[in-house]
Amino acid sequence: MEQDPSADAVGEGRRDEGIATVFGCLALAALIGATLLIAQIGAVVVARHRAQAAADLSALTVAGELARGADVGCAEAEEIARRMGVWIQQCEVVQWDATVTVEGNVPMGLLGKRTVRAVARAGPVEVGV
Repeated sequence: MEQDPSADAVGEGRRDEGIATVFGCLALAALIGATLLIAQIGAVVVARHRAQAAADLSALTVAGELARGADVGCAEAEEIARRMGVWIQQCEVVQWDATVTVEGNVPMGLLGKRTVRAVARAGPVEVGV
């Protein structure tokens, strides 16, 4: 008597028909998708932090150059921002306070690109009365 190769030890036939392979492929695809999503979110967070650093440094540059004029300070800040990979959206000086708004692009692969924005203020410390 020949035994059926698909029969198990108790004599019943197996009928999994590759369901573990299908499940494994789906789980792997979901894991890859989640990894890519987390990587994209991480890229946006890093770009936002870099934009904030550029805004901070640009605002300090403007405040440091106010003795030579607001236009000179904003021009110096534009150079700093350009070197840091962002551009100045707004450079405003009110008395001795400098406020700088910068923007930068983040490539998101198939999702296109996103814009990150940061604002920083630099000026004298206000002393309470």
